Amino acid sequence: MNKVLRIDMENLSHKWENVKPEHQTYAGRAFTSITLSEEVDPTCHPLRAQNKIVVSPGLLAGTLAPSSGRMSVGAKSPLTGGIKEANAGGLTGTKLGSLGVRGIIIEGAPPDSEDWYSILVGKDKCEIIKTNDYAGLGLYELIGKIWKDYPTKPGIIGSGIAGQRLLKCAGVFGNNIENSDPGRYAGRGGLGAVFGSKRIVAIISDGTGGTRPAAKDQEKFDAARKVFVKSLNAHAVTGRLNDDKGEPFGGLKNYGTNVLLNILSEAGGLPTKGFSSGRFDKAAKISGEAVHDLVDRTKKKFGDKAEGKYAHSCHPGCVMACSNVVPYEDTGKMHVSPLEYESVWALGANLGISVLHDVAELNRLCNDLGLDTIEAGNTIAMFMEAGLIPYGDGPKSIELLKKAYDESSVEGKLVSSGTQTAGEALGVTRIPVVKGQALPAYDPRSIKGIGVTYATTPMGADHTAGYTVAAEILGIKGTVTDPRDLKKAELSQAFQATTAYIDSTGYCLFIAFCILDDDDGFNAMKDTVDSFLGQDIEVTSYGKDILRKEREFNKKAGFTEVDDRLPEFFRTEPLPPHNVVFDVPDEELDEVYKNM
Repeated sequence: MNKVLRIDMENLSHKWENVKPEHQTYAGRAFTSITLSEEVDPTCHPLRAQNKIVVSPGLLAGTLAPSSGRMSVGAKSPLTGGIKEANAGGLTGTKLGSLGVRGIIIEGAPPDSEDWYSILVGKDKCEIIKTNDYAGLGLYELIGKIWKDYPTKPGIIGSGIAGQRLLKCAGVFGNNIENSDPGRYAGRGGLGAVFGSKRIVAIISDGTGGTRPAAKDQEKFDAARKVFVKSLNAHAVTGRLNDDKGEPFGGLKNYGTNVLLNILSEAGGLPTKGFSSGRFDKAAKISGEAVHDLVDRTKKKFGDKAEGKYAHSCHPGCVMACSNVVPYEDTGKMHVSPLEYESVWALGANLGISVLHDVAELNRLCNDLGLDTIEAGNTIAMFMEAGLIPYGDGPKSIELLKKAYDESSVEGKLVSSGTQTAGEALGVTRIPVVKGQALPAYDPRSIKGIGVTYATTPMGADHTAGYTVAAEILGIKGTVTDPRDLKKAELSQAFQATTAYIDSTGYCLFIAFCILDDDDGFNAMKDTVDSFLGQDIEVTSYGKDILRKEREFNKKAGFTEVDDRLPEFFRTEPLPPHNVVFDVPDEELDEVYKNM
């Protein structure tokens, strides 16, 4: 990948640039964050012309490296006010990788705010097309329309209804591999609203004529790739659907990411009913196991007409296949794809909702509207905290979210505006955000390391920024790090740095389960990157360089150590069933970046 596409929406022009010599090793998150740190004023308004939005496939996207087709989207976040990268699967990363596109940098804004545009990227070409007929559509309809207009079934990312209205809960949607579900989200940080501010509905990536990116040392790359595939397939979390005896094997393939719901509930770390408890007594009804059973039931009932799946890949070449297609019970047709752990938590346990259909319907609405499910679920919880909807009421939650289609609805705008905005407007004092972004599905009081990551990452509260849960709940090489030990700065820093590296390679973050347990797997993964680039990359140093750039951006935007803290109620309200608080000292939080 050696080309950068720069688009100026002020005059609707574009130009192709070569990757800068000093940027040759940067892709994915590294490319988005380095570009923003060099080209965007950290004090700019995130929804005006001076902000830029950057799209970059991971370094190995389009190659045969396993589970490596992910992409990054970056901008100054309208939700946090700081630098933001959000990561997603889907088709776009692979398509752009095959076209040799390292990144797309979109700057400026059209002076005529009445029109909407889409950007078509193909082999050695770019077109900026007026597409007013795409604007305002639900995303299921939009993807179907684009695939009809472009029968090659291109990758599609962009803004939905919420993003086009500049609302802070808006994610960047992407399309699934084989169906019209817009469920592949670079969801966090409100980046869909930045697309909306540029008057862009969609980036359409047509891979026709593209070629597989070649490694500098192809022989070494191929050998390392084979070892890594074997390692991923042998691991208990990332492994094959069945073992050699035909028995179920591999947690992610069988039960998806939502295999975590029962595990976290049993551990007392599943935030329930607005972070008031760590255990949900009805978790089994909406768990990954429940989805697995629903898929099997509908297959038996409807045969080949059933559309439900587990062991479903989120992007081409993914061998972990942790995604799913959740069917309607009464027809077997697709209801939503995917239904992930974070979404089930945010729209289920977090709201006290235990009806799988209601959780799936809320997820489908988020996908159609262009909303981040984590932020949307926490925002609905603010309505519950304010007493406007009872906890556990799925139908009323669905009714509220449907109001987001109505541009004149104040409630619809509020539920699409993010947790902090809604909480403050509704007079709520227990608002679970860091740097303006809502907390994900792990309570920091019972899992201290993830709390340290929430507090200190430049990204706002984000579990994927440094997933210490892998060590604190699931264990590494058979050893579990005490989740309630207070010394977690070193652990969080290590996970944050490694994650920044992984987010830049195009690999899925879930390879971490394997590479942390298996030294051969780690070395093979690293060898694929090094042989592709033709140089040795030190994982931790590379990740720390990215983090320093992101941290410096936020510092210039006005962030201080005071912003690296959790909300007060996590320190003062004990969390059942273990009745613990987040008592990690501020000095330990400050230690994460002190010596980086």
